Amino acid sequence: MTDIETTGGYAAANGITEICIIVFDGEKVIDRYETLINPVHRIPSYIQAMTGITDEMVADAPLFEEVAEDIYEILKDRIFVAHNVNFDYSFIRSQLRYCGYEYDAQKLCTVRLSRKIIPGLRSYSLGNLCHSLGIRHVNHHRAGGDAEATTALFHLLLQRDTEGHILKSLKRNSKEQVLPPHVPKSDFERLPTTPGVYYFHDEKGKVVYVGKAKNIRHRVSSHFSNNSTGRQKQNFMRYVHRISFEECGTELMAAIKESSEIKRLWPRFNASQKKREDVFGIVCYADQNGYLRLAVDKVNGRTEVISSYHHYENASAALRQLVQDFHLCPRLCFIKEQLYDEQAHAAYCKGACEKLEPVESYNERVTQALEKLKAQPSFAIIDKGITDEQRSCILVWQGKFYGMGFIASDLAIETPEQFKELVTPYRENKVITHMLFSYAKRYPSKVKFF
Repeated sequence: MTDIETTGGYAAANGITEICIIVFDGEKVIDRYETLINPVHRIPSYIQAMTGITDEMVADAPLFEEVAEDIYEILKDRIFVAHNVNFDYSFIRSQLRYCGYEYDAQKLCTVRLSRKIIPGLRSYSLGNLCHSLGIRHVNHHRAGGDAEATTALFHLLLQRDTEGHILKSLKRNSKEQVLPPHVPKSDFERLPTTPGVYYFHDEKGKVVYVGKAKNIRHRVSSHFSNNSTGRQKQNFMRYVHRISFEECGTELMAAIKESSEIKRLWPRFNASQKKREDVFGIVCYADQNGYLRLAVDKVNGRTEVISSYHHYENASAALRQLVQDFHLCPRLCFIKEQLYDEQAHAAYCKGACEKLEPVESYNERVTQALEKLKAQPSFAIIDKGITDEQRSCILVWQGKFYGMGFIASDLAIETPEQFKELVTPYRENKVITHMLFSYAKRYPSKVKFF
């Protein structure tokens, strides 16, 4: 049994402050190794308070590299057992590798084994397990005390394992060694090998991570089976309690669903795409003299927007283009004077800003400009569905992502209005828009324009 105390939650940027290894043959303890370790850098105050291990205590302790050979010799060719095994294993494996030792062992997690062999308990933390099962546990949060308690717990599990869960966990194709300690193996076994999105949930069921995949089962497995010692891997191991999924038919649909869900759920461990987007639009209104005026404004849901853009510069460029194409007055479109000198202003404006051009003629050109602005392409991307009896459909309406869904393979649809009735609307964002137009350009055979 192995237990360590550390300076932080993940191996890539933290060190070990104490280690205890108890060699147990199933009936009795045959060897023991225990020592404080100098982690080189400062121990955070909250960890000092929790473990009782201070900077002064480890100041004269050996560096890990000084004890690496002893640790490797006692661990090699043995099964690595720990409570929440992947945490301890990741630290020790990382430190041994740094010192030149390539360590790879079979693992057993007493959290996962306890859930299987002794189901129905309120908590499977080491302290609560010991309290529930009458196991003596002294020196909490110290490597020696926790390793002794884990040894006693494992001995009890061996005695109660009437269904052979321990041996099953050691089989090569078992996921018990790599899954987070709290995730039921049944969650993993339900995962399909099709494209879609997957969700990691915390103890309360809240989504903490959303991902996309061409093969959901393979991608989820890669999160836990790689050798990463970074923060994200360790956070997954600690916080993930459930895995759910949604099949999407195609990789493109999965990518769209992932982007939409990240914006909607704002999951704790998703780093990308978690930036608030300001959307700008071209708006139109009549002033007190009756002239239609165009302007760029931030989309706020209270003003009707003729056309929206994810960057202010793009919205301004589109408005300037309308001024040039339809000879609109720059001043009535709130375009800065420095962009147009007097000669250029005269070339576009026919006197509306001075009330010299009739309202009717000027507004007619504004109306024509707005019609052009609205004339953005509408198309559907049609591809395979989840089953042979259906096709996937992604609808772009007037240049913006509208929604997606599935339609029967034998259903004939000709108009975009029919598609709008069959797909589920989604909120559009710049990542999705860029994705769709790039895909349509690469795969024109899958695109149906209206």
